[in-house]
Amino acid sequence: MTPELTVLTLAALLQVVQFVLMAVPANLELGTGKTLGPRDPARLGKPLEEQASPVTGRLFRALDNHFEGLILFSIACVTVTLSGQSSALTTACAWTYLGARVLYVPAYAFGLSPWRSVIWLVGFLATVLMLLAVLI
Repeated sequence: MTPELTVLTLAALLQVVQFVLMAVPANLELGTGKTLGPRDPARLGKPLEEQASPVTGRLFRALDNHFEGLILFSIACVTVTLSGQSSALTTACAWTYLGARVLYVPAYAFGLSPWRSVIWLVGFLATVLMLLAVLI
């Protein structure tokens, strides 16, 4: 397995950790009647993330953000691997992406502005650099 695919697997496991970090306080704050039931707007009123505390709401959004970022990162890892172009640069970029995503969770949860955005940008640029490295 290439280093990029190893990091992709770890990023997926980070997503699992993020889900738990969001789900546990959400269930404690909102109750399982809301979190396990249907999410019909008429039944809930507002989305669950808006009903939760500010920190738990941010954990909902950080998880959503990771789903979005993981799509592009997955494409980069698969492209690097299938094209046989794994290199020190693409490996460093993959680890940089993962490090940024790990730092992003507490930065978002605790509202560390502008650091949350800076950390996000580092991970995004690392992913873009991986994609560009395949084309060059």
